[in-house]
Amino acid sequence: MFSIHAPKMPTPADALPGRAEPMPVPPAHHVNGRSLVPPYPDGLEIAEFALGCFWGEEKLFWQVPGVWVTAVGYQGGYTPNPTYREVCTGKTGHAETVRVVFDPREVTYDELLSKFWEAHDPTQGMRQGNDVGTQYRSAIFVHGEKQRAAAEASRAMYQERLSAAGFGQIATEIVEAPPFFFAEDYHQQYLAKNPAGYCPDHSTGVSCPIGLGITNRAETRVEARP
Repeated sequence: MFSIHAPKMPTPADALPGRAEPMPVPPAHHVNGRSLVPPYPDGLEIAEFALGCFWGEEKLFWQVPGVWVTAVGYQGGYTPNPTYREVCTGKTGHAETVRVVFDPREVTYDELLSKFWEAHDPTQGMRQGNDVGTQYRSAIFVHGEKQRAAAEASRAMYQERLSAAGFGQIATEIVEAPPFFFAEDYHQQYLAKNPAGYCPDHSTGVSCPIGLGITNRAETRVEARP
C-alpha cells in the first residue's frame, strides 16, 4: 500500500548527519575484476544515472559493450557517506545511483542515455512501481556541459515519444554530478551474486532514439582493454 504522504526531499537541516569515514569498497568488480574506484584508465569517462532500484539497473549497464566498470552508490542528497538503511529512511536526500565508467570510443553517452530512458518510467516522480521513496527518483548526474546538453536533448526527444504514447511529463532531474558515495559491498553487482534477486521491470515500453548528434563515437575503435 502507498503512503498517503508523498515522499519529499529533506532539507539540509533535517538530513541525517552521516559520517566522515567512506564505505569500504570491494577491491574488484564481481563480474569483470576491474577496480570500482578511481583512478580509471586514461580516456574513459563517467556517467551516473538514478532510475530506481540500483540492483537491476547496474546489471543493465555492465552488459553494455564499451562499459569498463560499474558501481552502485548514493548521490544527490546531503548526508555524507550514508548507509543503505539511512538512505531508505528518506532523510538523506540521496538517490540510488549507478556509476558507469565507459570508453567513448566504444559506446557513446547518447547510447547510454537511451538505455537509461528505456529501462524505467521517468514520469513517476519519487517512485518506480511499488518502490516508493526519494531514493527511487529519476536523475541524470552530468559531468560537464557536453553531457548536460546531451541529457537535455534526449529528455526533450523522449518526452515527445512518451507523450505520443499517452504518458505524462518526465520528472527526471538533470544536475551537475554531486559527490558519489559508494554503497555497501553486498549491493555491488548484486544480481551477479544473487541471480534470482529482486529485479523489477518498470520500463514504459517506449523506445528512445539514438543519435542526437551531440556525442559521437570515434571512427577508429581501440583494442579491447584487458
